[in-house]
Order: sequence, then structure tokens, then C-alpha cells
Amino acid sequence: MLWNLLAVYQIAQRTISTAFCRYFEHKVPEKQKLLQEDNGIPVHLKGGVTDTLLYRVTMVLRVGGMANAINLLAMTSFPKKQH
Repeated sequence: MLWNLLAVYQIAQRTISTAFCRYFEHKVPEKQKLLQEDNGIPVHLKGGVTDTLLYRVTMVLRVGGMANAINLLAMTSFPKKQH
């Protein structure tokens, strides 16, 4: 019983990992061609809409975090006077 379970597990593992590797092997040359094109677009934006969206979200979070840090620094530097 245990040997049968182990054999099924090994076959399933081998099939999944082999299929997974084959899927990515075919995509790598396409991605390399896309990223190596000299079209004036920065590498971090060559992936299309997804890369542009991720870049913009990252910049918004970065600017928001800096604004929050400056605000907290100002609040702690100039505390409100207690009457």
C-alpha cells in the first residue's frame, strides 16, 4: 500500500516538474528577444501594461511613504503645546 502511494507521488511529481520546465523553456528565448530590443524603452517597462502598472503603483507608494515619513518627522519635531 505504501509503495503504491509512493510510486504515484513520484510519477505525479516528475510529470508536473517536467511540464513546468518545458513551459518555461519555450518562453525564455521570447523574453530575451523582447528585453534586448533597442527601442528606447527602459528594461523595467518592456513587459507591457503590467510592468507599467506595477511601476506606477510602486512610485505612488514610494511618494506616499516619503510624504508620511516627512509628516511624522514634522509632527515629532514640533509637538503641540499643552496649555
